Amino acid sequence: MLRTLQELAADLGAGRTTSTALTEAVLARASDPAGEGGRVFTALYADQALAAAHASDALRRAGLARSPLEGLPLSIKDLFDVGGQTTLAGSVARRGEPPASRTAEAVRRLQAAGAVIVGRTNMTEFAYSGLGINPHYGTPRNPWDRATGRIPGGSSSGAAVSVSDGMAAGAIGSDTGGSVRIPAALCGLTGFKPTARRIPMQGVLPLSRHLDSVGPIAPSVACCALLDAVMAGEPPEVPAPASLRGLRLAVPVTLALDGMDDTVAAAFERARDRLARAGALVQEIEVPAFARLAEINAKGGFTAAEAWAWHRPLLARAGDAYDPRVRSRIERGREMTAADFIDLLDARRDWIADVQACIAGYDALIMPTVPVVAPPIAELQADDARYFAANGLILRNPTFINFLDGCALSLPCHAPGQAPVGLMIAAAGGQDRKVLAIGLAAEAALAER
Repeated sequence: MLRTLQELAADLGAGRTTSTALTEAVLARASDPAGEGGRVFTALYADQALAAAHASDALRRAGLARSPLEGLPLSIKDLFDVGGQTTLAGSVARRGEPPASRTAEAVRRLQAAGAVIVGRTNMTEFAYSGLGINPHYGTPRNPWDRATGRIPGGSSSGAAVSVSDGMAAGAIGSDTGGSVRIPAALCGLTGFKPTARRIPMQGVLPLSRHLDSVGPIAPSVACCALLDAVMAGEPPEVPAPASLRGLRLAVPVTLALDGMDDTVAAAFERARDRLARAGALVQEIEVPAFARLAEINAKGGFTAAEAWAWHRPLLARAGDAYDPRVRSRIERGREMTAADFIDLLDARRDWIADVQACIAGYDALIMPTVPVVAPPIAELQADDARYFAANGLILRNPTFINFLDGCALSLPCHAPGQAPVGLMIAAAGGQDRKVLAIGLAAEAALAER
């Protein structure tokens, strides 16, 4: 059972452990040749992390703990800038590019709160897939059914496995179409995608400027709430749990429940039942706009257009070094015209208005984060058709919320011993702390025996 940030902070405060001990433990796991560390991290900051841990311990002994994150070891996804280093973003194409002049703002805020950054985590190259497969650095294996070798989910693949395997107490990823929530769901963790404008993107290598957001992966909702608050520049506090009694939860039946395998269907039904028994009003609704999203994005959407704009010079210099599956998706943006992009902006505005009208009478949406359990890595590596079909299916539900400019939480909803399944709780933009408060209550209801 993974320990929460709050439990670790309590141990630090009571003198039962030290930041140095916690950091040494996660570094040992990350460096273990028998573990996943070689595929999880693209860079370990052992010396810097231990120096930060020693400094944190000294501050704590002097009664100067900076926040509840003081001394806790965290990992950061490989698209966050670290001053003086080149940000590779899970690629080899950027080797030799100029180093970052300063550390990403979200990471600086974590460091200012006392967090210890232990390393950069592996990811789908340039964050452009929901599967987590990386041909350059290897693919971290999902903690469930490791013998088979299943995908961790992406693009924040290493972030999730760094937490599941005890190589970090929490992890920071990014989410453009589900890249925090998908690996959290498939690895049995909690992940939070905030409203895009909530956390600064300064120093984060972009995929899509209109859709990118920064979010945490951690053992619990409270962990995610704390990390989110610090990165958003708010007081490091966790909201009070919402009352589930009378809470109005909508289940969108348009597309969001399609293609569920038996394991996910059973887990989602179990979650619905638990929430209803706790007093929530759970109602199925149609959201016709969901059925239009594929057509709106038929030319590649914001992601292809904005990725192509950013990658053009790098592709010209080092295109042969890209993962061909990632390169092909980026190059779809080449065909979009300025008129197409303006049409897309208008279509998104109208689409958001239509969705908000459908959900206006509800406190939140609930749906499976991912409709299937994690498939085997080998199957997807070997077959382009299977790769792209799985990618589209796994990205589908999370993408609804990114296009909505909303916020969403994924938390485990499977029964003990079953394959990990995520329950997504989502709302329109700006309702981040409300979603987290609902998540705290849902987490407690799902945990009841």
